[in-house]
This record gives sequence, structure tokens and C-alpha cells, in this order.
Amino acid sequence: MPRLIYFCEERVAILTEKSRPGVLKHASQPEALKLIPEVMARKYVAMPISVNGNALQVALANPADILALEALATHSHMRIEPEIATVEEILEAIDFNYKNYEQIEKQISNISLPTKTIEERIRLDAGTEAPIAQVLSLIIDEAVKGRASDIHFQPQEAELRVRYRIDGTLHDMFSLPLAATTPLISRIKILANMNIADPRRPQDGQFSLDTKGRLLDVRVGTTPTVYGEMAALRLLDKSRVSMDLSELGFLDETLAKYQKMLKVPYGMILVSGPTGAGKTTTLYASVNRMDRMAQNIITIEDPVEYRFKNINQVQVNARSGITFSSGLRSILRLDPDVILVGEIRDAETANIAVQSALTGHLVLSSIHANDAVGVIIRLFDLGIEPFLVSSALIGVVAQRMVRLVCPDCGRLVEAPLMERVIYQREINEERSEFMYGSGCTLCANTGYRGRTGIFEILTMSDDIRMMIVEGAPITKLRMQAIKEGMVTLMQDGMLKVQANVTNPAEVLRNTYSME
Repeated sequence: MPRLIYFCEERVAILTEKSRPGVLKHASQPEALKLIPEVMARKYVAMPISVNGNALQVALANPADILALEALATHSHMRIEPEIATVEEILEAIDFNYKNYEQIEKQISNISLPTKTIEERIRLDAGTEAPIAQVLSLIIDEAVKGRASDIHFQPQEAELRVRYRIDGTLHDMFSLPLAATTPLISRIKILANMNIADPRRPQDGQFSLDTKGRLLDVRVGTTPTVYGEMAALRLLDKSRVSMDLSELGFLDETLAKYQKMLKVPYGMILVSGPTGAGKTTTLYASVNRMDRMAQNIITIEDPVEYRFKNINQVQVNARSGITFSSGLRSILRLDPDVILVGEIRDAETANIAVQSALTGHLVLSSIHANDAVGVIIRLFDLGIEPFLVSSALIGVVAQRMVRLVCPDCGRLVEAPLMERVIYQREINEERSEFMYGSGCTLCANTGYRGRTGIFEILTMSDDIRMMIVEGAPITKLRMQAIKEGMVTLMQDGMLKVQANVTNPAEVLRNTYSME
């Protein structure tokens, strides 16, 4: 029988301190619910929360109840890690979670039929009341409840794996019968107005839905794999996205510098970073603070993720001949003051954007580069002459997203030597302990809850413009920018470590390629 955790008064006191009312019902993970049936959960007033290795975290009203612990351990074949909660909280969580999970299980069982039968049914049962539609709806509801930004449907050799991306990290959530792959992907394609008769070609689309009173825009991508079609759904929830620059994670100094850049009437501002770094949010927050009544602001995006009043937004549509470059040309004939280009992907778009910036327009766009100075080199690679870069560019923002340590379970922990050395190098401060989360109900046992941005801002001084024209190497450009006061991504991250909102490991994970 798995080894149990026994208690002393000190342990119970620690558990009591960690308990937070009103959050338990939103903390349980499906893999934990699978291990304890509802009848047993009600019998022992115990709510399974999460699985961590060979340990099952369970909320109990009496965490010192040895009989309950033994029964739970025997049934689950796991070591039990108890959390304390009130009887009312546990019963509420049982009602809430087992209802949702059993609905998913029931609907899955309804579609566990031979693949050919399912393929026939999905074309007949495309309505919202079909079992497969209810399964998809429940999976999306669970994702929204768990703060997921993406849902992945990944067919494997013997199952369909459903995964949620939460705070930038993927988590396994459900294992469905492999036979469910075709009907689920087909249902998604129907919603996104995609071609369900062509499973051998990558496709993309989007749809909107209302889930528990919240309007979601969902972007969909599918592609064939050796075990069937996989799909990724990006959930765009307007209620969860901040469009205020002051809430994105800028330090006061860097925010003031960026806001000053936005006041320049013409020129080009570029935001760089990998996919998922928050570039679009920064661009949206930038135009959101502008005077939309006094200025003609036009965007061209692929796709339009969020809609704004008094901003003219254009959707890229290759079938209609609207690309970033062709769309940008047409926008220039519409008397714009500010132009937002979703992304500079090719030489033609880069050239038109630079010419627009040089002819009296403020151009904002995103571009892929490792850091702020790397954007200049990227523009060279796209065929933009150094003197044009020097003349058109106002400044560059490089950014990343780092996870925030859960404020509920975060504790000061002695860090490895490498983390201490890098922290001291960047901040010039000796420190051995940093904030790490041990995992709790609020953060789904990850130790992190939420994310914030870290930023590096390069402003174009006269010296830097001259160095660009003269062809100075990237190392010298970077040294000059730092000399002029640029806070690097690593430094910005470590300043947030200093404020105890994240830790060195998380900063290093997101900035290693620059150092």
C-alpha cells in the first residue's frame, strides 16, 4: 500500500494557512478526478485536486483522518498529500467538478464507436445538441475555467490527447478514445467554416462562441499527422486581456521611454519577440491610448484578434489578394495618421513600411528577432539600407513573458549557484534566496499563477543612428545602447526577481538565447 503522510500539529497549522475560501472548486484537474470516484469523495468528504508524480493532492475537512487517508491511498494506488478545506467548500467542489467531468466522460462514451460509424454520424449530428458538440463545449468550458490560452488536440497511437496551455506551459488534461479524433476535428472545422472533406491539407479558420456569459474568439489551425488530424485552438478572451500599457509589466522608466516614442508623429516603432511573447497585446495597448477621434488609425492584421471602436481594422485575406504588402499599399491611399501592421514577414512589407514611416506616418509593427539590437540586423537581412533604417526607426521594443510565482504558495528558497551568480551580475546585489512556489490549489500545483512582460527598449539616439550608417557591428551597437541607459531583457527580468514576483530560473528560461 502507498506510503501515507501522517500529521503533527505543525503540519495541520501549515495546511490551515494555505487554505483559501472560494477557490477549491476551480482547482481540480481531470487526472485527479479519475482516481477517486464521486461516491468515495462524498463518503470521506475529500476532493482530489492534482497529481504530482506518485502523489495525489486531496482536500479534506480533517487532514488527520487516518481511515480516510488509507482508503484514498488504497483506491488510487497513490501517496496522499492532504490540503485542508471546509466541508462546505469540499461539497461545493464535488458538485461542481464531478458534474462537469462525468458529463465529458458520458459524452465520450456515446461516441466510442467504430471510426466509420462516427464519420457518418458527425455529418448527421452537426447540431449543437449532438454528443460530440457537447464534448467540445465542455472541453472549452474547462479550458476557460482553467485560464488556458490554447487547447491542443493531439492524436497518438492509441488515444487522442487533449492538452491546455496555461501561463505558457502545456498540461495534459484528457485522454479520449482515438476514434473520437475524426468527429471532434470535424466539429471544430464546421464551427470554423473549414473543409471537413479534406483531412490531408493544413487549414486554418476562426469562430466565436459564448461560454458562461463570456464571448470568446477562437482561432483554429489543423494539420495531418501519422495518427490523424491534430488541431490547436487559440482562445481569445477580451475580458482577460489588458489593453493598458501600465498593466503589461513595464518598469516606470521603460514605460516613460516607450510612451515618449509613441508621441513622435511619424517614423517606425517595432516590437520583437518569439511567438507568444505578447507582441500583439503591446501593439493593441499602444494604439488604444492614442486619440482615435483626432487621428485616422488603420490596422492590417492576420487575423484581427480584438476589435476596437474608431479604429479601422483590415483582415489579411490571401484569396481576395489582401496581403500585408498589398493591404499596406491600399491603406496609404486612405489618408492614415497611424498604421499598425500585424507583422513584417518579408522584404516587400518591410520596404513599404519604411517608406510609409519616411512619408509622414507613424507605423507600428512586430518582427521576429532575438533582442532589440537584433531588429536592426533583421531589417538589413530584409534588404533595407542602413541609411533608411537610421532615418525611419524611432525605436524598438524586445519582450518576453515570464510566469509569476504563485502568491499563495510562494516561499523564499535557496537557489542554485548559477542563478545567484547571474542575479548578482545583472543587479549588482548579493542574494541567495528567491521566491519559488511549492504548488497549491490556486495554481493547479504548478507554483506559478499568471504572467507578466519583461522588456528591452532601444531608442534611436544620434550616436546610434550614425553607427548604423557606418555599419557598426551588433556588439558595438548593443554596448552603446546600454551605455545610453537601455535596460536589457535579462536586467528587466532580474529586477522583477528583486521584487519577488518571479525567480531567476524563469527569467533564464526565457532569455537564455540573448546571453
